[in-house]
Amino acid sequence: MNIEVMVLPYQDKTLLYQLIQLYRYDSSEFDGHVLNEHGFYLYKYFDHQWTDDYRRPYLIRVDGEIAGFALVSLDVPPEYMKLSTAERTHTIGDFFIMRKYRRIGVGRVAAQFIMEQHRGFWEIRQTAANTYAHSFWKQVISDYVGEGNYQEKLIQTDQWNGPVFVFRSE
Repeated sequence: MNIEVMVLPYQDKTLLYQLIQLYRYDSSEFDGHVLNEHGFYLYKYFDHQWTDDYRRPYLIRVDGEIAGFALVSLDVPPEYMKLSTAERTHTIGDFFIMRKYRRIGVGRVAAQFIMEQHRGFWEIRQTAANTYAHSFWKQVISDYVGEGNYQEKLIQTDQWNGPVFVFRSE
C-alpha cells in the first residue's frame, strides 16, 4: 500500500471542498454541523487554506486514490488559544480519512508524516463527543513520541470543549 501526503494546490480547491462535505457529514453526529439552505456544509476558513501563509491543506492518497485530507496550521501565534508553553505551536484543525481506509494504518502514516515535516510543538484537539477521534489520536501520538511524552488535557470553555494532546515532535 503506497500512502502519499502532499500539499493541495489552489487549482485543486474544489477537490478539498468536496472532501470537506464528506467530512462534515461524517462528523455531524459529533459536532452538530448542519446543511445550509442549499444542501452544503459551510467551512468558514476554506479559502484561508491558500491565503494564510501559516496554513497547509494536505491531500492523502492510497495507491493513487483519494483517501482523505488534513488541514494544518503552522507556527500558530501566541494570541490564539494554546496550551503549549512554546512561542509557536502547530495544529491539525481537521483530519479526515475515507471510511474504506480507516483502521488499516493510513491515518497513522499520514499524521506522522505531517508531524515529521513540521518539527516543534503540536496541539491536537478532538470534539468531546468524538471518542473515536480521541482514541485514534491518543494511539498515533503515543506511538510517535512514546508513552508519557505528551500531555492530555480536557478543555471546557466557550472556545473549545474537548480533549487536547500537547507534545513535541523532535
